Amino acid sequence: MLAARGLSAGYGAGPVVRDLDLEVRVGEVVALLGPNGAGKTTTLLALAGALVPMGGAVHIDGKPSRAPLHERARQGLSLVPEERSVVMSLTVRENLRVGRCDPDLALGIFPELGEHLDRRAGLLSGGQQQMVALARALARRPTILLADELSLGLAPQIVQRLLGAVRAAADAGLAVVLVEQHVRSALAIADRVHVLRHGTVAWSGTAAEAKADRDRLLGAYLPLDTP
Repeated sequence: MLAARGLSAGYGAGPVVRDLDLEVRVGEVVALLGPNGAGKTTTLLALAGALVPMGGAVHIDGKPSRAPLHERARQGLSLVPEERSVVMSLTVRENLRVGRCDPDLALGIFPELGEHLDRRAGLLSGGQQQMVALARALARRPTILLADELSLGLAPQIVQRLLGAVRAAADAGLAVVLVEQHVRSALAIADRVHVLRHGTVAWSGTAAEAKADRDRLLGAYLPLDTP
């Protein structure tokens, strides 16, 4: 459904991510792990079309695409960025309407939002705001979801709710790329894992392999000059 072939991307003269290869199949969660500055968000933005690749290509449904983010969104891609992507001055109901999603489907994913439909999003807790952002992304009925740090700054029980919704959506046929700092939370729902370090892939494998060889996985986070 989504693939990167020799992808290089960045923001200035030189790439942050270099020669990256990955693919995501229908019904699969692929987790991008790694330390801060490893290139995880850059990879996600390039896959989304928010960054123009400096090299290589992004393939969607088997075909190379250079479409910008808004066109990929129309074609079935949803992006949940690292920042809280809700309009704080709008109510929950209005945020869902802006996203052109099915409100009943959104409430089916997170029923607890029902009692907050007419509250401004800026008055919600961080966890509730993230539920609105994720519900809006999923209730558009996308084919691809790119999610960046859903768990950032949130309580464990909220993280479990969010990532559980992502896993359920993948099981229903969604292709997911998940950027996540919490290794244990990511491995609990991922099918496959890529660890990025200094803009390249330092380790790849299944989530089961990662759980079975935690030392090797964590070693991929260490600096290159570590003995």
